[in-house]
Amino acid sequence: MHTDWERCVRAVQSKDARFDGWFFTAVVTTRIYCRPSCPVVPPKPENMTFYPSAAACQQAGFRACKRCRPDTSPGSPEWNQRADLVARAMRLIADGVVDREGVPGLAARLGYSTRQVERQLLAELGAGPLALARAQRAQTARLLIETTPLPMAEIAFAAGFSSIRTFNDTVREVFALSPSEVRTRVPLSRGAQGTPGVLTLRLPFRAPLNPDNLFGHLAATAVPGVEEWRDGAYRRTLRLPYGHGIVSLTPEPDHIACRLTLSDLRDLPVAISRCRRMLDLDADPVAVDEQLRADPVLTPLVDKAPGRRVPRTVDEAEFAIRAVLGQQVSTAAARTHAARIVTAHGEQVDDPEGGLTHLFPSPQALAALDPQSLAMPRTRRTTFTTLVRELADGKLHLGVDNDWTETRSRLLSLPGFGPWTVDVIAMRALGDPDAFLPTDLGIRRAAQELGLPSTPAALTARAAAWAPWRAYAVQYLWATDSHPINFLPV
Repeated sequence: MHTDWERCVRAVQSKDARFDGWFFTAVVTTRIYCRPSCPVVPPKPENMTFYPSAAACQQAGFRACKRCRPDTSPGSPEWNQRADLVARAMRLIADGVVDREGVPGLAARLGYSTRQVERQLLAELGAGPLALARAQRAQTARLLIETTPLPMAEIAFAAGFSSIRTFNDTVREVFALSPSEVRTRVPLSRGAQGTPGVLTLRLPFRAPLNPDNLFGHLAATAVPGVEEWRDGAYRRTLRLPYGHGIVSLTPEPDHIACRLTLSDLRDLPVAISRCRRMLDLDADPVAVDEQLRADPVLTPLVDKAPGRRVPRTVDEAEFAIRAVLGQQVSTAAARTHAARIVTAHGEQVDDPEGGLTHLFPSPQALAALDPQSLAMPRTRRTTFTTLVRELADGKLHLGVDNDWTETRSRLLSLPGFGPWTVDVIAMRALGDPDAFLPTDLGIRRAAQELGLPSTPAALTARAAAWAPWRAYAVQYLWATDSHPINFLPV
């Protein structure tokens, strides 16, 4: 979008928050870059130039605005609605792959050469993978400086910097403030000062956001010991690259309140990225709802509760395993199956607030279980053990870097994997915004109630007009039912 100069100027002049994250405005006279909704008086159009990423702004010598803090804007929805090389690379960078494995590791995961990945990112984002990872490290550093009392040296290494000097230079270059000056501008909250290892932050999103089906689904399907709904917040354990964590997420009118407890602070950017992905916070609800409203059948559903998101996951392999456990059984039965597996094979964790006891078992841990211990039909036991073995051996990979079409084909080749299981994994684990569930019982009931075709083939053909947002149409169709997944828990 940053190449459409007139459209960008209109967005900046109207301070339209819908475009935050889509592009960044750099002011050539002040050498400052802002988000489109910056509250200051807009600069003259001839002094504006536009960039597709904060990293591109920083590479061009601009520093972040201290008023609108463009580094904290929602991520571009482009990366969650596409499955091409650039989108997959951006999801991996957000997941910390460059910091852990370097650019060669990023390229290896994508199946391209380092030069090709750098060329594609530079062409579309104006910055290479190192610059994009550096911008993310700067934002992580700022969060730690503002929300913890940690010494600057510890923050530098926790944020992923290789040296304190690089940390200091980057913070000064990006924010035009020293790390100490960043801290003095935002006094630490009492909770942050008194609870080591606990971080309290705000996760921004594009309005509107309807929390009912989002948190309702996560709470209704929560696995005891791993997830819970408590005091208006969804809480769960996280398996992270350097350790584990516990997150508490509370819906607020203009943000999601996030409280993180981490065993290793180096996991902060990954934990934030996975929580944002689980809650679908980088979506563009205006574009989604506008497309769905074009169908008169969906118009009243969208108008009644706009801004529905697709509830996703923090662990793709975990969700695939749980999807198999949920085949042809009720939500309660699926939770019971999962809870037994967690108790028997999950890793125990300490929850300072109580309630959460385990990490969901890894595929490697589940590969050693006795299939006869699974209280399910023989054919589903075969499906479960085959999936676990494929994941544990590395023959099947599920992650943010997956090619959606190839992964669908791979899953369909496994015994016991039909269209419903594959599409629900594509929708909620892989993040395909166009995944559709024509055979789902709730969808078929909604179709019958709304006068839509009832057979899977006819309904799929009718739903073609909802592309590329059919996963969101699923949320609106599900909402016609009184199932607990559609309601925010009281």
